[in-house]
Amino acid sequence: MKIKQVEELVGITRKNIRFYEEQGLLQVARADNGYREYHMQDVRRLQQIRLLRKLSVPLEDIRALFAGTLRLDTCLSRQTMQYERQKRDLDQMTKFCEMLMQENASLESLDAELCLERMERLEKEGTSFMDVNKTDVQKKRRNGAVLGAAFMICVMLAVIALVLWANTQEEIPMPVLGIGIGIPVVMIVGVLAALRSRLREIKGGEEDEAAKY
Repeated sequence: MKIKQVEELVGITRKNIRFYEEQGLLQVARADNGYREYHMQDVRRLQQIRLLRKLSVPLEDIRALFAGTLRLDTCLSRQTMQYERQKRDLDQMTKFCEMLMQENASLESLDAELCLERMERLEKEGTSFMDVNKTDVQKKRRNGAVLGAAFMICVMLAVIALVLWANTQEEIPMPVLGIGIGIPVVMIVGVLAALRSRLREIKGGEEDEAAKY
């Protein structure tokens, strides 16, 4: 079957499927024409992956499960302990917020330094609050996409400038000149279209974060 059918059967996108292939979690056979040919065992494998990912099982653990080096019950036991840790953290954060509300704290009267000291004590006892030092992944991707597109556009503009300069040195036949300028222009338009699509994808909260698929 084709990938479109697999998307409908499993309920995940083509991008997800390709990602799992790249990660070695899915081995897809090739037809005589070189195209991927999916079978029901691939559908079942993808359904297993989707189930495990919905339970937040890391890709490394899924890979170990499929390799036979990790038992399912051991994997699920790990996840259960992780959920318990997360639950304790959420309980602590809930209590912290309730404490601030009971103190009738306003933004003006809020002693942030004292609150941070309390948080640090809780962190030493094992509570995990949000790590504010983590990089803004979405912003990083957005900047990367813009810089990549800007570089390609600059290269294409340089090519156009070079062609125009060459034409001033020795007249270039119009068909050749049109091709020399037209190709970079088309590439610039393509880069801008790809950039727009990429920015919309990032803004929509894509999941690479493929590792979170």
